[in-house]
Amino acid sequence: MQRRELLRMMGAGLLLWQTPMVRAGQPRRPKLVWVLLRGGMDSLHAVIPGFDDHLVRHRPGLVDSQLMTQRPLARGFALHPALEGLYAWYQRGQLLPIVAVASEQRSRSHFKAQDILESGVYPVDHDSGWLNRALAAHQGQGLALAHSVPISLRGAPLGTTWYPSQFPNAEDDTYTRLLALYQDEPLLSARLEEALATREQLQGAVANPRQRSFADLAAACGSLMGQPDGPDCAMLEMGGWDTHNNQASRLSRRFAQLDAGLVRLRQHLAASWEQTAVIVATEFGRTVAENGTGGSDHGTGTALLLAGGAVQGGRVLGEWPGLGHSDLFEGRDLMPTSSMQAWIGAVLGQHWGLSAAQLQEVFPGVQPAATRLLRPTLNLKPDQQSRRRL
Repeated sequence: MQRRELLRMMGAGLLLWQTPMVRAGQPRRPKLVWVLLRGGMDSLHAVIPGFDDHLVRHRPGLVDSQLMTQRPLARGFALHPALEGLYAWYQRGQLLPIVAVASEQRSRSHFKAQDILESGVYPVDHDSGWLNRALAAHQGQGLALAHSVPISLRGAPLGTTWYPSQFPNAEDDTYTRLLALYQDEPLLSARLEEALATREQLQGAVANPRQRSFADLAAACGSLMGQPDGPDCAMLEMGGWDTHNNQASRLSRRFAQLDAGLVRLRQHLAASWEQTAVIVATEFGRTVAENGTGGSDHGTGTALLLAGGAVQGGRVLGEWPGLGHSDLFEGRDLMPTSSMQAWIGAVLGQHWGLSAAQLQEVFPGVQPAATRLLRPTLNLKPDQQSRRRL
């Protein structure tokens, strides 16, 4: 067996992470976490427009008074009761829901809509993602907690990935022997030492290193990003949002899992939370009317959730179109009133200090929203301070 192959097998699940050295006392860089909910999360079940009388008429079996009143938000909206941790963030001004959004180009096909959302350009470029282009402009480093590099982080340079290993954990003695074996091979020795350092950083973040739950991945993400020299951004993904049937109970479980994962992300980010913005998005919403199996079908308009210590939350943004039949998109879906990419572009401009020209590279033809979404960032690189978008 070749030495390089042995290192790959024994170090499987260890992230070979290279980051620049950070001097003591240097301000932490602003962090960004991109969370993609695959399957089309029903925003009307997450950010509930209880003030709209048409909601119960469309969904007599999906909504009740408890859903619409237990966790009240601004403007008559309510957050689903299972999103307990997120509601606490909202009360502290660290959660900002934006309603009635959609991608610039729309599709009710899961795969096509996800590709549009991740690429950020149309026609879709499967080799270039919006997050990678933003990182290139920011001169930062990105990480995806996934088996392979998702479209969002594809490009040059390619984003790094990490995922829990399916191999049994090697004993410490094995790594000691490998270090001795590679003492005359500087490159392999350095890579193994970096991997072991990452393994040490993840101690306590994942109770079982072979776990693959969203909460465990989010905890690992927070531990890696929370390091002084950790990545500038990370991507998490969570499936299971295609609720054609039995939606009420299924979404209660999924919301609880999402909430638990984001709470663990915040815990493991520790002091970096105050410089962090989290973007939670899905490829499309669901039909306004419930179907005959207690669920909803593929729709259009949805909600975007911004969270984090850097977010200026405690409010609900987005123009509400109404749920009357004449207000619906194609007579069936929540009508989008703003562009998801416009809001994300505003986050990039305000958080990372990207210029108007740079934002056009990230989302061609899209004007970023003019609304202040984040608290003023004080730790941008000097050349970014002058072009921070206000």
